[in-house]
Amino acid sequence: MILELVELEEEKSLKPIAAVLDQAPLLSDEDLLLVTWMKQRYFCTLFEAVKLLLPVGMNLHLRIGYQCAQLSDAVPSPEEKLILETLTQANAPLTTEQLLKKLPWLSSAPGFLEKMERRGLIQRSELPYRQIGDATQKMVRLISLPDKVHVTPKQAAVLSLLSEGKRTSFKELCYFTGVSPAVVQNLAKKGYVEFYEEKRFRNPYENSETTPSYQPETLSPEQEQAFQSLLHQYKGETPEPALLFGVTGSGKTSVFMRLADEVRRDGRDVIVMVPEISLTPQTVAHFHHRYGKDVAVFHSGLTLAERMDEWKRVKNGDAHIAVGTRSAVFAPLSSIGLIVMDEEQEHTYKSESSPRYHAREVAKFRCAYHGALLVLSSATPSVESYYAAKKHRYLLETLPSRYGSAALPEVEVINMNTELESGNDMVFSRRLCAALQDTFEKKQQSILLLNRRGYHTFVSCRACGEPLLCPNCSISLTYHADNDRLVCHYCGYSAPMPKTCPHCHEERLYRSGSGTQRAEQQLASLFPQARILRLDADSAMSRFSYEEKLSRFAAGEYDLIVGTQMVAKGLDFENVTLAAVLSADQALYSDDFRSYERAFSLLTQVVGRSGRGRYTGKAVIQTYTPENPIFQLAASQDYLSFFRSEIALRKTMLYPPFVDICMIGFVGSSQDKVRQASEVFLKMLRELAAAEYAALPMRVFPPTPAAVVKVSGKFRYKILMKCRNNKLFREFLSKLLVRFPQERRFSDVSVFADMNPDSVL
Repeated sequence: MILELVELEEEKSLKPIAAVLDQAPLLSDEDLLLVTWMKQRYFCTLFEAVKLLLPVGMNLHLRIGYQCAQLSDAVPSPEEKLILETLTQANAPLTTEQLLKKLPWLSSAPGFLEKMERRGLIQRSELPYRQIGDATQKMVRLISLPDKVHVTPKQAAVLSLLSEGKRTSFKELCYFTGVSPAVVQNLAKKGYVEFYEEKRFRNPYENSETTPSYQPETLSPEQEQAFQSLLHQYKGETPEPALLFGVTGSGKTSVFMRLADEVRRDGRDVIVMVPEISLTPQTVAHFHHRYGKDVAVFHSGLTLAERMDEWKRVKNGDAHIAVGTRSAVFAPLSSIGLIVMDEEQEHTYKSESSPRYHAREVAKFRCAYHGALLVLSSATPSVESYYAAKKHRYLLETLPSRYGSAALPEVEVINMNTELESGNDMVFSRRLCAALQDTFEKKQQSILLLNRRGYHTFVSCRACGEPLLCPNCSISLTYHADNDRLVCHYCGYSAPMPKTCPHCHEERLYRSGSGTQRAEQQLASLFPQARILRLDADSAMSRFSYEEKLSRFAAGEYDLIVGTQMVAKGLDFENVTLAAVLSADQALYSDDFRSYERAFSLLTQVVGRSGRGRYTGKAVIQTYTPENPIFQLAASQDYLSFFRSEIALRKTMLYPPFVDICMIGFVGSSQDKVRQASEVFLKMLRELAAAEYAALPMRVFPPTPAAVVKVSGKFRYKILMKCRNNKLFREFLSKLLVRFPQERRFSDVSVFADMNPDSVL
């Protein structure tokens, strides 16, 4: 792929171009600028950046092919003649696999083709191919109409349909005329019709509603004001980003969908991003209902072929609205007018592998290029985004109340210490059980969050006290009751549950902690009449599991959902009147400076799932530390009070948005070597800073092991830096990343830079 043309100062011997593989450039002018920008900003290679812009499966691979040599004096044997005849008939190079299919005896003659190549009878070449090819369907078209006496009544019916000039597939032609395939094939033999192949796109949502049919909803005065303000911003020459901040259930989606209507009327394109696959079905349903086949979907749950075809539909101009997870930000739209990031605070918008980009930053780049509007939407915006809005770097639009007659739910914070003292060691408090029973009796639904999958989260030995750890990671194994196995949620390692301790061989293994599997079992015993849906990564492994399960819940086939954080955000079910967080402390206490922000966001989102329709809602938060102010702030959905306390702490401790955090990660198979590499890197950093960048402000902390030091057999260390992410700092860091590999003793240690990581190693 050619990214740039340059003139050489002196003549050099250049290889000629053998062939141009693509009929048109895959990358636009915007894409060429974007990959260069990403390389500089995220310390990645151009190849890594380009891969993000193209669908998986489009990359070209090379395989070996054989064809007849032009000139040869060698006299071929009978077997060699057979191979030469096969290659001549093919009129194109054939791979070893293709030759084996035509000449099976070659499998018992290893090295035969190589011998023919050495004798000069055949020559080898490298054949480019793509992992995913175009999908085609068999079509039929009319060539000529015969006299009626020469055709049967069934053949006449086929010819009559084709004579109307409609493009018809072979399958549809047989279906609508009621004839067998042989009838059409006989017409083709007589020369009246002919078959041909036509490309078709594999649409993952072809069975969903694709005919636009909707009535524009009536916006509330608050929504109308926000919409008009955003529309005015969009109409401006250089729209600044906007933050649409509203409580859960306030109708933010209706506002940005009305905005999308205006953008499409102008003939411009739209990108809508959601943080998780589980939220994609509802968003896709909204947009399909509104815009039909003008919508393309991008997320990792699709097959490689479907992802490629959705990319092609957008590239060809057949779809102008891209909906999906963070990869949708790279949709090849040519005239973007609006990009929406729903639940913009979510960590899933940040990539954890190179290039370590944030979708928000890429969206800003694309909006600046197209003169488009970026709308960040959330009930709990990130501290950085809300701070930018308060400093007038973003336009701020607020929806302070729920849409229509819906009210925020009544929230109860329950002290689980009291439950333990009274002898209740279950996941569910007595108050929550009573609330669930009341909900069942009213034929209403509930959503329960427990952000740990599995049955028990910890297994240890009561005799020696040793926990059962993953052999590849420095983390405890989780017990899964569905298959009676221990599973590592970092590397995927799995082993049968042992009867004895692997350390002391005593039969005193003890399982503790609660995951979604255990919660599901306890619910089934407490409420045998309840129809329970468990929704986590284990129960939704197959394609479209989220869509199917959530559709059945929406249809009333289940009474409650118990699941991980995928049930906490964005879901809108009118009949849900109870939401509960079963173990709120899990999200609250960690060594990350964002732990309070994440906990507040998660709790607020869960509480917001309740009472979104005509019924009054209730929410329950179970905790062992009810005195923590985060619980009361989340219960009242008081984001402004949370922001005031959090921003004051961030300023005092010098954390984002007042600085940028840069993490340098080190990964290798030897812990000592990884530690030494981090120390040598720090030494090089100090020397370069003192020699060339003395005026560059930064605070550098010494190397430390990662919180989980070993993952998948690799050890991990980190260096943290507080800095300003400007051009000068990126230049400084790039020099370090280029110089460090020159230390050949650390050739087996990988080093990477991650600017403003969502979570620190």
